[in-house]
Amino acid sequence: MPITTTPKIWMNGTLVDWDKAQVHVLTHTLHYGTGVFEGIRAYETDKGPAVFRLTEHMQRFINSAKILAMPMPYSLEELVQAVKDTVASTGLPACYIRPLAYYGYGEMGLNTTPCKTDVAIACWPWGAYLGDDAVEKGVRMKISSWTRHDHNTMPPAAKTVGNYVNSSLAKVEALKAGYDEAIMLAPNGLVAECTGENLFVVRNGIILTPPTSAGALEGITQNSVTRIARDLGYEVRVDNIARSDLYIAEEIFACGTAAEVGSVSSVDDRPVPCPGPITRAIASTYAKAVRGQDPRYVDWLEYTK
Repeated sequence: MPITTTPKIWMNGTLVDWDKAQVHVLTHTLHYGTGVFEGIRAYETDKGPAVFRLTEHMQRFINSAKILAMPMPYSLEELVQAVKDTVASTGLPACYIRPLAYYGYGEMGLNTTPCKTDVAIACWPWGAYLGDDAVEKGVRMKISSWTRHDHNTMPPAAKTVGNYVNSSLAKVEALKAGYDEAIMLAPNGLVAECTGENLFVVRNGIILTPPTSAGALEGITQNSVTRIARDLGYEVRVDNIARSDLYIAEEIFACGTAAEVGSVSSVDDRPVPCPGPITRAIASTYAKAVRGQDPRYVDWLEYTK
């Protein structure tokens, strides 16, 4: 998806011009993938731009760095304020936000202990990752031939730059085969997640979502959707999901910061009822919550001013 430029990018404590936010070709993370990032959205509300669950996102950002033993040179409070400042600098009513921590220029080799951590935050306008009509139209998915990382190979709990090669391979494979997205299985054959979204499956009226032990990222949107679903009266369980469960599901939907909430219309060419009533209800409530239109979830919003 193309990037639209905005005026400034936050780099190591300073807002710099978009075109001057540059790194050296020998930047360590560019070679070894040893960086962490987040994906966050700011939404247009009646009170101005509001960042959705900002503090939780930045805490996960810090946690990802901890898992990599990457020193984080800024506190949670400093990072939260940096995001707000960057969003405000764009002048946009709504935008996508990408914080990135990476090892910069000065060292080469696999030993990261001498490396210095640099932090950047960029914002730009970005539509729904799976399409603006993903709820009603649904997306076609296939089971990927690529397996999600084992916990002792690459830590799936960390939103790590290098981890997403695995996701990219699965995504491109699905697109080239004529599908919209891929579902990735854990090494034991159970469902983990999509390439960039958590997955929910409805069986016998109960909403199931895979556990982190299956290799799923502990999603902030996943957590939000779980609370919304329960508030709407649905039972939600974190449980193992087999590949065959997908083929006989009553509904399937995916969620993530970039994707928001989207229906799944088929898996491996097996049709799935789409959009289902549960998916519609959750997607509608979520869309209101992120825009400050549902008083039950106003604590999820952090305003830039």
